[in-house]
Amino acid sequence: MKIFIDTAEVSELKLIAETGLVDGVTTNPSLIAKSGRKIADAIAEICALIPGPISAEAVANDYDTLLAEGRFLAKIAPNVVVKLPLTPVGLKVCKTLSDEGTPVNVTLCFSAVQALLAAKAGATYISPFIGRLDDNGFDGMELIREIRVIYDNYGFETQILAASARTANHVRDAALAGADCATLPPAVFQALYKHVLTDLGLEAFMKDWAKTGQSIL
Repeated sequence: MKIFIDTAEVSELKLIAETGLVDGVTTNPSLIAKSGRKIADAIAEICALIPGPISAEAVANDYDTLLAEGRFLAKIAPNVVVKLPLTPVGLKVCKTLSDEGTPVNVTLCFSAVQALLAAKAGATYISPFIGRLDDNGFDGMELIREIRVIYDNYGFETQILAASARTANHVRDAALAGADCATLPPAVFQALYKHVLTDLGLEAFMKDWAKTGQSIL
């Protein structure tokens, strides 16, 4: 499963990128606002840092403006993925951009039939929000499983990008359910390393090694 980082903070992204485990980045208007930067500048710097797909979101409500925004974002760097909302206008723009060869990430997906429409519109990625579904009493992981079955039934190439992940368990479950990618806040990415038995085992190994009085180098 591909791992994307959900952030617009370049400083923290640089540290995570050094692991060599990051496949891409997703941003949204809230993350851009939090960064305090102009979207074009932030996206350009992230695209230069991470060679994989970088999602940049268009925000207009009408077709012409949303399409113009998408085309503008796509010109920032060759690895930009235009992020669009799962609305009638968003899917119409998705179809246009996809036909032009621009990759699109359709976001704010909360049902399997929405995901079906996005795939038919040519979306490169569909972003079901598993955490938000769980927060509101739904089963986010069941949605991943439903989309996986539908896409496999009809040979859709749209990749399932599990979004709104809250915990390392969300990442595990999304991988088991067949998600192609997951996008994670930096804190959740760091949590993937953690297990109490790993920490205890390493502590025991280090104590035993110190007793030998040896140095490997």
